[in-house]
Amino acid sequence: MGMIRFIKEESKVIRERDPAIHSGLEVFLYPSFKAMVYYRLAHRLYEKKHYFWARLISQRGAHKTGIEIHPGAKIGKGFFVDHGHGVIIGETAVIGDNVTLYQGVTLGGTGKEHGKRHPTLKDNVMVSAGAKVLGSFTIGENSKIGAGSVVLNEVPPNSTVVGVPGRVVKRGNVSVPREDMCQVDLPNPVQEDIQKLQQANAVLTNRLLDLEHEIRLLRKKKEAEEQEC
Repeated sequence: MGMIRFIKEESKVIRERDPAIHSGLEVFLYPSFKAMVYYRLAHRLYEKKHYFWARLISQRGAHKTGIEIHPGAKIGKGFFVDHGHGVIIGETAVIGDNVTLYQGVTLGGTGKEHGKRHPTLKDNVMVSAGAKVLGSFTIGENSKIGAGSVVLNEVPPNSTVVGVPGRVVKRGNVSVPREDMCQVDLPNPVQEDIQKLQQANAVLTNRLLDLEHEIRLLRKKKEAEEQEC
């Protein structure tokens, strides 16, 4: 890919997904843009087995942008990191097209095992701020990972995952649009469980009050019968 074409594509991606941008020149100031420039160069060297130089450029990019992408990672088109500080992408991570990550996201491994040890993110995946995806498994296309989630298992396509550990709380055949990058309009399983417990407690409380009322009526009836006798 030529540099001019690369700049045009990166500019289009950033302008599509960040409403804060007001001019084309601002693209050159974005950490995501700089990080991808460093990554593309480092990845090319990595593929040619120039590992030291690849890591040198990669580490320089991490120092400059706060986004650490191992040069061995495979990243598709339309990749975007919003803000980006604290983002870490491991060596064997595979990222599809049109993927969006927010600050503090980790695509990491679970130990020092060899081989494929980092996650694979399919097309159109969104990973919200602070989420950790750890291990060698796949996040299906069009899926969302909620902020602060810790994902340790495979996620089916078209799913929404939240919680620690992460669990699927929404699944369907409707694709998540690329422009739908809301991080807050996601289900909260903990809150839902609390609401269910509150509802169950209210039912039990009302039943207990009804029983106490019935007992009082029975006592009054018994007292009235004893007085008649």
